[in-house]
Amino acid sequence: GFTDHVALGNGEWNPWEGDEKNELAASQQRYEANLKMIKYARSHLEETSLRVQIWGKAAIGLYLWQHVFGGHLEPADGTAQWREGNQKAGKTYFSFLTGPSVVPGYFSVEAEHVVLVLNGRERAKVASATQWLHYAQTLIQTHKIQHVAVVLLGNEQCNNGWIQPYLKRNGGFVNLLFVTYDCALVNEEDIFQWPLGVATYRNFPVVEPNWSMLHDPRSYLCNFLGTVYKNSSRETLMEILKQDGLDKLCWIAAREQWQPQETNESFKNYQDALLQSDLTLCPVGINTECYRIYEACSYGSLPVVEDVMTPGDCGNSSMYHSAPLQLLKTRGAPFIFIKNWNELPAVLEKEKKMSLQEKIQRRKKLLEWYQNFKAWVKQKFITTLENSFLPSDKG
Repeated sequence: GFTDHVALGNGEWNPWEGDEKNELAASQQRYEANLKMIKYARSHLEETSLRVQIWGKAAIGLYLWQHVFGGHLEPADGTAQWREGNQKAGKTYFSFLTGPSVVPGYFSVEAEHVVLVLNGRERAKVASATQWLHYAQTLIQTHKIQHVAVVLLGNEQCNNGWIQPYLKRNGGFVNLLFVTYDCALVNEEDIFQWPLGVATYRNFPVVEPNWSMLHDPRSYLCNFLGTVYKNSSRETLMEILKQDGLDKLCWIAAREQWQPQETNESFKNYQDALLQSDLTLCPVGINTECYRIYEACSYGSLPVVEDVMTPGDCGNSSMYHSAPLQLLKTRGAPFIFIKNWNELPAVLEKEKKMSLQEKIQRRKKLLEWYQNFKAWVKQKFITTLENSFLPSDKG
């Protein structure tokens, strides 16, 4: 008994020794199996995958990455000089870079395929976008990268002619173009329509639908917070709301000057208005498509969209004959489309008679549609890149 153990001297006696050896062997096996899996995944990644770097040099890049891809960025602080994120999707490994410090030639290019997110809305922005394109062109010529796609915040009147010479079809080097608004160039071959999305430059957040957003009664029939331009349909809208005292049933805050930057208070007000209204009125601005449409969807407030073409070069493409908003209409957006604000009183009368249950069903439908729309945009984007960038098996 006891004396035997003492006699053994200091050789530690361990009744669990056998189990530990087994456990050690098992954990060694697990470790080796994991290593094998990682190696396999790596080689597999190299075989089948594209590595795509997205350079976000326009705010719509944040809509692409955070809202459509559901991706994260480090650091989380939106004012940081440099932010990045990664995600594997489809056969592709995406990395996203954004921030003021992302400057041509001053960061490492770590993929053979690049998506440039550019702002072409006005002349000054086009100058900067052009610099990025020239940088990408140099990388192509020196074989540092193989393919370039562009996601472009287009001009609100669809004057995007400046980018045409850069497209491969016109002798340039840009394989694919995804462009906002109803650009007549859209052909579903190498030029695709891209959603405008939410105003990420005003830090509009990714909104996760919750129980109360779906089920709570909302205090207002409708909302419109925005700028009322002289002699615009927005003035007509204001008059119609005042006529029947409808402005008492809606959250209306009109201002005469457009403000690019919200104060914390005005932004909080705007979000509250979306959350507290059953409908969000979306009068046309310079273009029919506006951030408000997508922001309303985020909060389950149904957009009432003024369905008229705005002046300029936007219109039907060879693929679609449903402009304005052909992308949203083609995807079956469950909005209320009206041609004239005179139709609004009848819409609001109908609204007053709806039960909460009916409104809940409608919110569910809208939120589901918007989730599905973003998922479809993501899938289509990835598939289009893969089909264009991956070598085809046709021989």
